[in-house]
Amino acid sequence: MLDIKFIRENKDLVALAAKKKHIAFDVEKLITADEKRRSLLTRVEEKRADQNVANNQIVQATSEEREKILERMRALKDGLEKEEAELKEVMKEWQMLMLQVPNVPDISVPEGESDADNKEIKKWGELPQFDFEPKSHIEIMTTLDMADFERGTKVAGFRGYFLKGAGVFLTYAIWNYALQFFGGKQFTPMIVPSMVRKEPLVGTGFLPQSEEDIYKVQDDLYLAGTGEVATMGYHMGEVLDKSELPKKYLAFSPCYRREVGAHSKDVKGLIRVHEFYKFEQVILCEASHEESVRQHEELNRNTEEFIESLGIPYRTVVNCGGDLGLGQVKKYDIELWVPLEKQYREIGSASYFHDFQSRRLNIKYKDADGSKYVHSLNSTAIPVPRILVSLVENFQQADGSVKIPDVLVPYMNGLGVIRAN
Repeated sequence: MLDIKFIRENKDLVALAAKKKHIAFDVEKLITADEKRRSLLTRVEEKRADQNVANNQIVQATSEEREKILERMRALKDGLEKEEAELKEVMKEWQMLMLQVPNVPDISVPEGESDADNKEIKKWGELPQFDFEPKSHIEIMTTLDMADFERGTKVAGFRGYFLKGAGVFLTYAIWNYALQFFGGKQFTPMIVPSMVRKEPLVGTGFLPQSEEDIYKVQDDLYLAGTGEVATMGYHMGEVLDKSELPKKYLAFSPCYRREVGAHSKDVKGLIRVHEFYKFEQVILCEASHEESVRQHEELNRNTEEFIESLGIPYRTVVNCGGDLGLGQVKKYDIELWVPLEKQYREIGSASYFHDFQSRRLNIKYKDADGSKYVHSLNSTAIPVPRILVSLVENFQQADGSVKIPDVLVPYMNGLGVIRAN
């Protein structure tokens, strides 16, 4: 959420931000609603002040004066009730419009309508050259009894899956290694709720914009698609001290996404599933653009280093305006090489928001100049099972086995290769 004063003074900039993000938003409609809100609020406050004056006057008034004051108070009450009701409706419209205001993207964000227009800024690793016919992760994991997709669909429906045997050991190896790796980056590990209330979803910008992709389980409870939601909610409504910043959390949680808009995409396998697990990096820092940029680069580099340590080829892209979310100022995607598809596929994103989320969640900090809203950032550390796609395909061997990356072997009880039983 942007400051309404900033929006009024920079409405052309906000309109350009919506255009660059390809978001339909009428800033003039918000300005009109805000003018009406401010006008009504002024009139309501004036009438309330008049009521207070009349209440004080009636105490010392004569009986004749009291009757005149009471008559004036009845008129004030009728007018106040009418304008309070009108203000309530205007406030609903104003608040809904405020939730739709896009954050202003950084000047370095490229133009574009979709992820097809994202710009590659880095490529790492040598693509594997197979002297045999490579297999898909589905065939590899089924043959090695690492996963069962047929029974997954039978039990859980569309996009369901079971991980089993070495697939489970490999998953836990990745989690344990990730905990050690990112813990060494001075992050505080947390296991966070997946079931969250509406407030943190609105605060992080997932509601109302992405409601179709979120599972709702009760009137005010939802299943989050990322640990970012609960982690940002952890400090909502709080005032921190500047000395506590930056706050750095490594959040682990099950994640749930309906993938409504992707019904026909990646139907088979583990690329796009409804239920998965993820480590998420979340940072709260002081309200400085320079600090946000610095932390953003570090967050993204953390994930790059993790992927490099596994030895999986990847590329990093900077997202274009049309591939930014409502609150994101800038975002990087890291994409891993998938040999059978002969393309890179997204494994995680790193974004910063300035105070967009903290204004919604009311997270501030105190310094010598008073209180300010913190800046927030987040980045995927690693998602499972999606990473298994690239891992098993890139490290498959001619005999159908899968070589384990060296850094994971200690977490696999010394097992260096997954073979058929």
